[in-house]
Amino acid sequence: MTIEERLVDIEIKIARQEDLADTLNRTIYEQQKKIDELEALCTALARQLREMRDAAKDGAHAAPFNEKPPHY
Repeated sequence: MTIEERLVDIEIKIARQEDLADTLNRTIYEQQKKIDELEALCTALARQLREMRDAAKDGAHAAPFNEKPPHY
C-alpha cells in the first residue's frame, strides 16, 4: 500500500468519524429537547393534580372523584 493510498484511507476514516460525531450530536440535541418537553409536561401535570387535590379538600367539588357518572 502506497503512502498516497494510506492517506486517502485515513482521510476516509476521518470523514466517517466526523459524520458519526455530527449524527450523535444531532441525536443528543433531539433527545434533550424531548426530555425538556417531558419535564415541562410532568411539571404541568403535577401542578394540575395539586390544584385538583386542593380544590377537593376545600370542598369546591360537590361530587367525589370516584362517583360513577349518572348513566350507570
